[in-house]
Amino acid sequence: MTDKWPFLNKAKPFIKENWEASGFREPTDVQKSTAGLILDGRDVIAESPTGTGKTLAYILPVLEKLDAAQKNVQAVILAPSRELVMQIFDVIVEWKKGSDIRAASFIGGANIKKQQEKLKKHPHIIAGTPGRVLELIKMKKLKMHEVKTIVLDETDHLLTPEHRGTIQSIIKSTLRDRQLVCFSATLKEDVERELRGMTKDAELIRVKRTNEEAAKIKHQFLVCDQRDKIKILQKFSRLEGMQALVFVKDIGNLSVYAEKLAYHHVDVGVLHSEAKKLERANILKAFEAGEFNLLLATDIAARGIDIQHLPYVIHADLPNEEGYIHRSGRTGRAGSEGTVISLVTHGEAERLKKLAKKLGIRLQKIVYERGRIIEK
Repeated sequence: MTDKWPFLNKAKPFIKENWEASGFREPTDVQKSTAGLILDGRDVIAESPTGTGKTLAYILPVLEKLDAAQKNVQAVILAPSRELVMQIFDVIVEWKKGSDIRAASFIGGANIKKQQEKLKKHPHIIAGTPGRVLELIKMKKLKMHEVKTIVLDETDHLLTPEHRGTIQSIIKSTLRDRQLVCFSATLKEDVERELRGMTKDAELIRVKRTNEEAAKIKHQFLVCDQRDKIKILQKFSRLEGMQALVFVKDIGNLSVYAEKLAYHHVDVGVLHSEAKKLERANILKAFEAGEFNLLLATDIAARGIDIQHLPYVIHADLPNEEGYIHRSGRTGRAGSEGTVISLVTHGEAERLKKLAKKLGIRLQKIVYERGRIIEK
Protein backbone atom coordinates (compact mmCIF):
# COMPACT_ATOMS: atom_id res chain seq x y z
CA MET A 1 0.00 0.00 0.00
CA THR A 2 1.33 3.44 -0.86
CA ASP A 3 1.49 6.04 1.93
CA LYS A 4 1.86 8.89 -0.57
CA TRP A 5 -1.67 8.76 -1.92
CA PRO A 6 -4.36 9.97 0.53
CA PHE A 7 -7.11 8.79 -1.83
CA LEU A 8 -6.06 5.14 -1.57
CA ASN A 9 -5.66 5.24 2.19
CA LYS A 10 -9.33 6.27 2.56
CA ALA A 11 -10.70 4.11 -0.29
CA LYS A 12 -13.25 1.31 0.13
CA PRO A 13 -11.77 -2.13 0.90
CA PHE A 14 -12.44 -3.56 -2.60
CA ILE A 15 -10.40 -0.75 -4.21
CA LYS A 16 -7.50 -1.26 -1.80
CA GLU A 17 -7.56 -5.02 -2.39
CA ASN A 18 -7.63 -4.60 -6.18
CA TRP A 19 -4.76 -2.11 -5.99
CA GLU A 20 -2.65 -4.58 -4.02
CA ALA A 21 -3.54 -7.39 -6.42
CA SER A 22 -2.60 -5.23 -9.42
CA GLY A 23 1.04 -5.03 -8.36
CA PHE A 24 1.11 -1.23 -8.84
CA ARG A 25 3.40 0.38 -6.30
CA GLU A 26 2.81 4.07 -6.87
CA PRO A 27 0.04 6.04 -8.58
CA THR A 28 1.04 7.98 -11.71
CA ASP A 29 1.18 11.80 -11.65
CA VAL A 30 -2.23 12.20 -13.28
CA GLN A 31 -3.79 9.76 -10.80
CA LYS A 32 -2.29 11.61 -7.83
CA SER A 33 -3.33 15.01 -9.21
CA THR A 34 -6.97 14.25 -10.01
CA ALA A 35 -8.36 11.50 -7.72
CA GLY A 36 -8.97 13.76 -4.71
CA LEU A 37 -10.63 16.45 -6.84
CA ILE A 38 -12.96 13.95 -8.52
CA LEU A 39 -13.83 12.43 -5.15
CA ASP A 40 -14.68 15.90 -3.81
CA GLY A 41 -17.16 16.41 -6.66
CA ARG A 42 -15.10 19.08 -8.45
CA ASP A 43 -15.27 19.56 -12.21
CA VAL A 44 -11.89 18.61 -13.69
CA ILE A 45 -10.17 19.30 -17.03
CA ALA A 46 -7.02 17.16 -17.29
CA GLU A 47 -4.35 16.90 -19.98
CA SER A 48 -1.90 14.01 -19.70
CA PRO A 49 0.09 12.07 -22.35
CA THR A 50 -1.14 8.72 -23.64
CA GLY A 51 0.01 5.77 -21.57
CA THR A 52 0.15 7.68 -18.26
CA GLY A 53 -2.78 5.96 -16.54
CA LYS A 54 -5.63 8.36 -17.34
CA THR A 55 -8.36 5.69 -17.39
CA LEU A 56 -7.60 4.55 -13.86
CA ALA A 57 -7.25 8.19 -12.76
CA TYR A 58 -11.00 8.71 -13.15
CA ILE A 59 -12.32 5.15 -12.76
CA LEU A 60 -11.04 4.64 -9.20
CA PRO A 61 -12.57 7.80 -7.67
CA VAL A 62 -15.80 7.29 -9.66
CA LEU A 63 -16.10 3.70 -8.36
CA GLU A 64 -15.41 4.99 -4.84
CA LYS A 65 -18.33 7.43 -5.13
CA LEU A 66 -20.93 4.92 -6.35
CA ASP A 67 -23.69 3.76 -4.02
CA ALA A 68 -24.30 0.08 -4.83
CA ALA A 69 -27.54 0.12 -2.78
CA GLN A 70 -29.20 2.37 -5.37
CA LYS A 71 -30.78 1.13 -8.59
CA ASN A 72 -30.00 4.10 -10.84
CA VAL A 73 -27.18 4.96 -13.24
CA GLN A 74 -24.90 7.30 -11.27
CA ALA A 75 -21.91 7.69 -13.62
CA VAL A 76 -21.67 7.90 -17.42
CA ILE A 77 -18.33 7.63 -19.25
CA LEU A 78 -18.31 8.76 -22.89
CA ALA A 79 -15.58 7.90 -25.41
CA PRO A 80 -15.31 8.51 -29.17
CA SER A 81 -14.74 4.93 -30.40
CA ARG A 82 -16.16 1.48 -29.79
CA GLU A 83 -12.69 0.12 -29.01
CA LEU A 84 -12.01 2.74 -26.37
CA VAL A 85 -15.43 2.17 -24.76
CA MET A 86 -14.77 -1.58 -24.52
CA GLN A 87 -11.29 -0.96 -23.14
CA ILE A 88 -12.74 1.36 -20.46
CA PHE A 89 -15.46 -1.17 -19.68
CA ASP A 90 -12.84 -3.92 -19.18
CA VAL A 91 -11.00 -1.67 -16.70
CA ILE A 92 -14.26 -1.02 -14.78
CA VAL A 93 -15.01 -4.77 -14.60
CA GLU A 94 -11.48 -5.49 -13.37
CA TRP A 95 -11.51 -2.80 -10.66
CA LYS A 96 -15.07 -3.29 -9.35
CA LYS A 97 -14.25 -6.87 -8.29
CA GLY A 98 -15.27 -7.53 -4.69
CA SER A 99 -18.08 -4.94 -4.81
CA ASP A 100 -21.80 -5.09 -5.70
CA ILE A 101 -21.37 -2.44 -8.39
CA ARG A 102 -23.05 -3.23 -11.72
CA ALA A 103 -21.63 -1.92 -14.99
CA ALA A 104 -22.72 -1.92 -18.65
CA SER A 105 -21.38 -0.78 -22.03
CA PHE A 106 -23.33 0.76 -24.91
CA ILE A 107 -21.81 1.07 -28.37
CA GLY A 108 -23.14 2.04 -31.78
CA GLY A 109 -23.62 -0.84 -34.20
CA ALA A 110 -24.61 -3.29 -31.45
CA ASN A 111 -28.17 -4.67 -31.13
CA ILE A 112 -30.17 -1.95 -29.38
CA LYS A 113 -32.78 -4.36 -27.97
CA LYS A 114 -30.04 -6.32 -26.17
CA GLN A 115 -28.69 -3.05 -24.83
CA GLN A 116 -32.12 -2.12 -23.49
CA GLU A 117 -32.10 -5.46 -21.64
CA LYS A 118 -28.81 -4.45 -19.99
CA LEU A 119 -30.50 -1.34 -18.59
CA LYS A 120 -33.18 -3.49 -16.92
CA LYS A 121 -30.38 -4.89 -14.70
CA HIS A 122 -29.93 -1.38 -13.24
CA PRO A 123 -26.23 -0.66 -13.85
CA HIS A 124 -24.61 1.94 -11.56
CA ILE A 125 -21.95 2.94 -14.08
CA ILE A 126 -21.98 2.85 -17.87
CA ALA A 127 -19.45 3.44 -20.65
CA GLY A 128 -20.68 4.30 -24.12
CA THR A 129 -20.27 6.00 -27.46
CA PRO A 130 -22.14 9.35 -27.58
CA GLY A 131 -24.59 8.47 -30.39
CA ARG A 132 -25.83 5.29 -28.77
CA VAL A 133 -26.08 6.84 -25.28
CA LEU A 134 -28.16 9.75 -26.62
CA GLU A 135 -30.36 7.31 -28.57
CA LEU A 136 -31.15 5.42 -25.34
CA ILE A 137 -31.87 8.70 -23.52
CA LYS A 138 -34.28 9.83 -26.26
CA MET A 139 -36.04 6.44 -26.12
CA LYS A 140 -36.45 7.12 -22.37
CA LYS A 141 -34.66 3.83 -21.62
CA LEU A 142 -31.64 5.51 -20.03
CA LYS A 143 -32.72 7.85 -17.24
CA MET A 144 -30.18 10.55 -16.43
CA HIS A 145 -31.77 12.34 -13.45
CA GLU A 146 -29.66 10.41 -10.90
CA VAL A 147 -26.37 10.73 -12.80
CA LYS A 148 -23.85 12.47 -10.56
CA THR A 149 -20.77 12.28 -12.80
CA ILE A 150 -20.14 12.46 -16.55
CA VAL A 151 -16.64 11.62 -17.79
CA LEU A 152 -15.47 12.70 -21.25
CA ASP A 153 -12.50 10.54 -22.27
CA GLU A 154 -10.44 11.85 -25.21
CA THR A 155 -12.32 15.13 -24.84
CA ASP A 156 -10.61 16.68 -27.87
CA HIS A 157 -12.31 14.10 -30.10
CA LEU A 158 -15.64 14.31 -28.32
CA LEU A 159 -15.81 18.04 -29.03
CA THR A 160 -15.26 17.79 -32.78
CA PRO A 161 -18.22 18.92 -34.95
CA GLU A 162 -19.21 15.25 -35.38
CA HIS A 163 -19.87 14.68 -31.67
CA ARG A 164 -20.26 18.15 -30.10
CA GLY A 165 -24.05 18.50 -30.38
CA THR A 166 -24.57 14.96 -29.08
CA ILE A 167 -22.32 15.59 -26.06
CA GLN A 168 -24.13 18.83 -25.23
CA SER A 169 -27.52 17.06 -25.45
CA ILE A 170 -26.34 14.30 -23.10
CA ILE A 171 -25.02 16.83 -20.57
CA LYS A 172 -28.28 18.82 -20.74
CA SER A 173 -30.25 15.66 -19.90
CA THR A 174 -28.69 15.57 -16.40
CA LEU A 175 -29.46 17.77 -13.40
CA ARG A 176 -27.43 20.97 -13.00
CA ASP A 177 -25.43 19.86 -9.98
CA ARG A 178 -23.75 17.00 -11.83
CA GLN A 179 -19.97 16.78 -12.06
CA LEU A 180 -18.09 16.93 -15.38
CA VAL A 181 -14.67 15.26 -15.64
CA CYS A 182 -12.70 15.72 -18.89
CA PHE A 183 -9.50 13.87 -19.85
CA SER A 184 -7.37 14.25 -22.95
CA ALA A 185 -3.81 13.65 -24.18
CA THR A 186 -3.86 16.96 -26.05
CA LEU A 187 -5.86 20.01 -25.00
CA LYS A 188 -5.97 22.86 -27.49
CA GLU A 189 -6.93 26.40 -26.49
CA ASP A 190 -10.30 26.33 -28.29
CA VAL A 191 -11.26 23.03 -26.62
CA GLU A 192 -10.18 24.36 -23.23
CA ARG A 193 -12.29 27.50 -23.79
CA GLU A 194 -15.31 25.41 -24.72
CA LEU A 195 -14.86 23.22 -21.65
CA ARG A 196 -14.67 26.30 -19.44
CA GLY A 197 -18.16 27.19 -20.68
CA MET A 198 -19.49 23.69 -19.96
CA THR A 199 -17.97 23.23 -16.49
CA LYS A 200 -18.28 24.98 -13.12
CA ASP A 201 -15.00 26.42 -11.74
CA ALA A 202 -13.15 23.42 -13.17
CA GLU A 203 -9.69 22.60 -11.88
CA LEU A 204 -7.24 22.48 -14.81
CA ILE A 205 -4.53 19.83 -14.46
CA ARG A 206 -1.68 19.52 -16.97
CA VAL A 207 0.68 16.58 -16.51
CA LYS A 208 3.86 16.10 -18.55
CA ARG A 209 5.80 12.86 -18.96
CA THR A 210 8.59 12.71 -16.40
CA ASN A 211 12.13 12.84 -17.83
CA GLU A 212 12.54 9.22 -16.77
CA GLU A 213 9.40 8.15 -18.71
CA ALA A 214 10.35 10.23 -21.76
CA ALA A 215 13.84 8.68 -21.82
CA LYS A 216 12.29 5.23 -22.24
CA ILE A 217 10.84 6.17 -25.63
CA LYS A 218 13.24 6.61 -28.56
CA HIS A 219 12.18 8.87 -31.43
CA GLN A 220 13.98 7.97 -34.65
CA PHE A 221 13.66 8.91 -38.31
CA LEU A 222 14.81 7.38 -41.57
CA VAL A 223 15.05 9.53 -44.72
CA CYS A 224 14.00 7.87 -47.98
CA ASP A 225 12.07 8.54 -51.20
CA GLN A 226 8.29 8.19 -50.95
CA ARG A 227 8.34 5.15 -53.27
CA ASP A 228 10.92 3.40 -51.04
CA LYS A 229 8.75 3.44 -47.89
CA ILE A 230 7.19 0.10 -48.90
CA LYS A 231 10.68 -1.45 -49.34
CA ILE A 232 11.73 -0.18 -45.90
CA LEU A 233 8.61 -1.65 -44.26
CA GLN A 234 9.28 -4.92 -46.08
CA LYS A 235 12.81 -5.00 -44.62
CA PHE A 236 11.62 -3.97 -41.15
CA SER A 237 9.08 -6.83 -41.14
CA ARG A 238 11.98 -9.31 -41.17
CA LEU A 239 13.79 -7.80 -38.17
CA GLU A 240 13.94 -9.89 -35.02
CA GLY A 241 11.60 -8.55 -32.33
CA MET A 242 9.70 -6.40 -34.82
CA GLN A 243 6.08 -5.79 -33.87
CA ALA A 244 4.85 -2.45 -35.10
CA LEU A 245 1.69 -0.42 -35.43
CA VAL A 246 2.23 1.34 -38.77
CA PHE A 247 0.25 4.55 -39.27
CA VAL A 248 -0.87 5.85 -42.65
CA LYS A 249 -2.93 8.95 -43.36
CA ASP A 250 -6.13 7.50 -44.85
CA ILE A 251 -7.95 4.38 -46.07
CA GLY A 252 -6.74 4.98 -49.65
CA ASN A 253 -3.09 4.87 -48.61
CA LEU A 254 -3.84 1.95 -46.29
CA SER A 255 -5.05 -0.14 -49.26
CA VAL A 256 -2.01 0.79 -51.37
CA TYR A 257 0.47 -0.12 -48.61
CA ALA A 258 -1.37 -3.36 -47.77
CA GLU A 259 -1.56 -4.51 -51.41
CA LYS A 260 2.09 -3.76 -52.16
CA LEU A 261 3.34 -5.44 -48.99
CA ALA A 262 1.15 -8.50 -49.68
CA TYR A 263 2.60 -8.63 -53.23
CA HIS A 264 6.07 -8.85 -51.63
CA HIS A 265 4.84 -11.72 -49.38
CA VAL A 266 4.78 -9.65 -46.20
CA ASP A 267 2.01 -10.70 -43.80
CA VAL A 268 0.23 -7.60 -42.49
CA GLY A 269 -2.92 -6.83 -40.55
CA VAL A 270 -5.15 -3.96 -41.62
CA LEU A 271 -7.20 -1.88 -39.22
CA HIS A 272 -9.59 0.75 -40.54
CA SER A 273 -12.76 2.41 -39.29
CA GLU A 274 -15.02 0.60 -41.78
CA ALA A 275 -14.11 -2.85 -40.43
CA LYS A 276 -16.77 -4.50 -38.29
CA LYS A 277 -16.29 -4.78 -34.51
CA LEU A 278 -15.60 -8.54 -34.48
CA GLU A 279 -13.25 -8.29 -37.45
CA ARG A 280 -11.23 -5.56 -35.71
CA ALA A 281 -11.11 -7.54 -32.45
CA ASN A 282 -9.84 -10.63 -34.33
CA ILE A 283 -7.15 -8.63 -36.15
CA LEU A 284 -5.89 -7.18 -32.86
CA LYS A 285 -5.89 -10.61 -31.23
CA ALA A 286 -3.89 -12.10 -34.12
CA PHE A 287 -1.40 -9.19 -33.98
CA GLU A 288 -0.90 -9.57 -30.23
CA ALA A 289 -0.41 -13.34 -30.75
CA GLY A 290 2.41 -12.59 -33.23
CA GLU A 291 0.68 -13.94 -36.36
CA PHE A 292 2.05 -10.95 -38.32
CA ASN A 293 4.61 -8.26 -37.45
CA LEU A 294 3.05 -5.17 -39.00
CA LEU A 295 -0.43 -3.81 -38.28
CA LEU A 296 -1.39 -1.01 -40.68
CA ALA A 297 -3.83 1.52 -39.26
CA THR A 298 -5.38 4.92 -39.82
CA ASP A 299 -5.60 7.42 -36.94
CA ILE A 300 -9.34 6.88 -36.44
CA ALA A 301 -8.96 3.10 -36.30
CA ALA A 302 -6.17 3.25 -33.74
CA ARG A 303 -8.01 5.45 -31.23
CA GLY A 304 -8.26 3.70 -27.89
CA ILE A 305 -6.14 0.71 -28.86
CA ASP A 306 -4.04 -0.51 -25.96
CA ILE A 307 -1.54 -3.16 -27.05
CA GLN A 308 0.52 -4.26 -24.07
CA HIS A 309 4.29 -3.76 -24.44
CA LEU A 310 4.14 -2.75 -28.12
CA PRO A 311 7.80 -2.23 -29.08
CA TYR A 312 7.37 -0.05 -32.20
CA VAL A 313 5.18 2.65 -33.70
CA ILE A 314 6.02 3.56 -37.30
CA HIS A 315 4.77 6.72 -39.02
CA ALA A 316 4.70 5.75 -42.71
CA ASP A 317 2.92 9.06 -43.40
CA LEU A 318 3.99 12.01 -41.24
CA PRO A 319 1.12 13.32 -39.09
CA ASN A 320 0.52 16.75 -37.57
CA GLU A 321 1.63 17.58 -34.02
CA GLU A 322 -1.49 16.21 -32.33
CA GLY A 323 -1.41 13.06 -34.46
CA TYR A 324 2.24 12.49 -33.61
CA ILE A 325 1.48 12.63 -29.87
CA HIS A 326 -1.51 10.27 -30.07
CA ARG A 327 0.12 7.77 -32.43
CA SER A 328 3.44 7.70 -30.60
CA GLY A 329 1.62 7.16 -27.30
CA ARG A 330 0.69 3.62 -28.41
CA THR A 331 4.22 2.50 -27.46
CA GLY A 332 6.07 3.05 -24.16
CA ARG A 333 2.82 2.82 -22.20
CA ALA A 334 2.76 2.76 -18.39
CA GLY A 335 6.52 3.25 -18.13
CA SER A 336 7.62 0.48 -20.54
CA GLU A 337 10.20 1.07 -23.30
CA GLY A 338 9.29 1.81 -26.90
CA THR A 339 10.59 3.13 -30.22
CA VAL A 340 8.87 5.54 -32.61
CA ILE A 341 10.20 5.53 -36.20
CA SER A 342 9.15 8.12 -38.79
CA LEU A 343 9.76 7.26 -42.45
CA VAL A 344 10.22 10.66 -44.08
CA THR A 345 11.17 12.19 -47.42
CA HIS A 346 13.75 15.01 -47.42
CA GLY A 347 10.96 17.61 -47.29
CA GLU A 348 9.15 15.78 -44.48
CA ALA A 349 12.39 15.53 -42.48
CA GLU A 350 12.44 19.32 -42.04
CA ARG A 351 8.80 19.31 -40.92
CA LEU A 352 9.54 16.51 -38.45
CA LYS A 353 12.50 18.40 -36.96
CA LYS A 354 10.33 21.49 -36.37
CA LEU A 355 7.60 19.32 -34.83
CA ALA A 356 10.13 17.58 -32.55
CA LYS A 357 11.55 20.93 -31.41
CA LYS A 358 8.06 22.14 -30.54
CA LEU A 359 7.29 18.93 -28.60
CA GLY A 360 10.69 18.85 -26.86
CA ILE A 361 11.58 15.48 -28.42
CA ARG A 362 15.14 14.38 -29.14
CA LEU A 363 15.29 12.90 -32.65
CA GLN A 364 17.80 10.28 -33.71
CA LYS A 365 18.63 9.63 -37.38
CA ILE A 366 18.79 5.97 -38.45
CA VAL A 367 19.63 4.02 -41.61
CA TYR A 368 18.91 0.44 -42.59
CA GLU A 369 22.11 -1.43 -43.48
CA ARG A 370 23.13 -5.07 -43.67
CA GLY A 371 19.84 -6.31 -42.25
CA ARG A 372 19.71 -4.04 -39.21
CA ILE A 373 18.82 -0.56 -38.01
CA ILE A 374 21.91 1.56 -37.38
CA GLU A 375 21.91 4.87 -35.46
CA LYS A 376 23.74 7.68 -37.21
